[in-house]
Amino acid sequence: MSKRDYYEVLGVPKGSEKKQIKQSYRKLAIKYHPDRNEGDKDAEDKFKEAAEAYEVLSNDEKRKRYDQFGHQGTGSNRGGFGGNMNMEDIFDQFGDVFGGFRSSEKRVIKGSDLRVRIKLNLKEISEGTLKKIKIKKLFPVEGIDYQTCNTCNGSGAVTKIANTILGQMQTTSTCHNCQGSGKEIIHNNPKADAQGMIHKEELTEINIPAGVSEGMQLKVRGQGNHAPFDGVPGDLLVLIEEEKHSDLTREGNNIYYELFISIPDAILGSKKDIPTLSGKVTISIPEGIQNGKILRLKSKGIKDIESHQKGDLLIHINIWTPEKLTQNQIDFFTKNKDAKEFTPDPKNPKSFFEKIREAFN
Repeated sequence: MSKRDYYEVLGVPKGSEKKQIKQSYRKLAIKYHPDRNEGDKDAEDKFKEAAEAYEVLSNDEKRKRYDQFGHQGTGSNRGGFGGNMNMEDIFDQFGDVFGGFRSSEKRVIKGSDLRVRIKLNLKEISEGTLKKIKIKKLFPVEGIDYQTCNTCNGSGAVTKIANTILGQMQTTSTCHNCQGSGKEIIHNNPKADAQGMIHKEELTEINIPAGVSEGMQLKVRGQGNHAPFDGVPGDLLVLIEEEKHSDLTREGNNIYYELFISIPDAILGSKKDIPTLSGKVTISIPEGIQNGKILRLKSKGIKDIESHQKGDLLIHINIWTPEKLTQNQIDFFTKNKDAKEFTPDPKNPKSFFEKIREAFN
């Protein structure tokens, strides 16, 4: 794949001064910085491309060779940043153009993230809850001694300079001895790993907000594995699993309940106890209610995680038809089979979804 012209990459004319080149690069670096475009491969490629262009155009000797011979004059025509540099190399070599928002952090080690699954019932989801769970984490062991890394002198990176036919080429990479921490252990604890870390269980409190849903992932900052050499802990990623309720079904922020009533209850009306997330409530069934009717209990559903408004409890009426009757019951219905009151009158039949909409009006 052919490489774009470096002046085109930075959006500057060929005769630009160093100050203009640096300003242009800084804008692109901030725009496509990995911290602002997490997981975006296209942004990462543009970030690397801008850094590669800046590496050449900010250096008088390299820029002169590039102006004369193009990419062939810099040894970068085959792709790759400065030959074989990676993201850390870019931060190490050009961190000053970012106003310090990455370069000042490169020596601080962050612990790895942890992931846990938490099962919640509908009541916990509706109201929010505080969960306390034991999590096995990495902790630094007490009583270890460490010093500045002798390989990189505490910088966390090593620079190599190679002589080529085009002049000296400089590459910077993460220190292999300290893995970028800038420190190395002198005396370690025999129970600890190579970085002075050990696994221990810790009781961790996780505050679950109301309104979470199945598959949602929460991040609890600073509750992951600890880091060696006075680093900062990683994060705890909490995956939500929703337990099924024995009677209620969740749909978004609304709760549904299937209520079965007898024919006499439907004809004469009655009172019924209905389960909710906060306990049972008694509702009145109006006389003459039709099968499929939806009754609404406002604000008896799930609280929205963003607006904090509660959904509703929707009660779907099902009129139960008995399969066996006594002779007296059979005689009664036989006698009234053709009565006007028992004759269906479907003047305006409504679909299930229309009935749901009606329940909200």
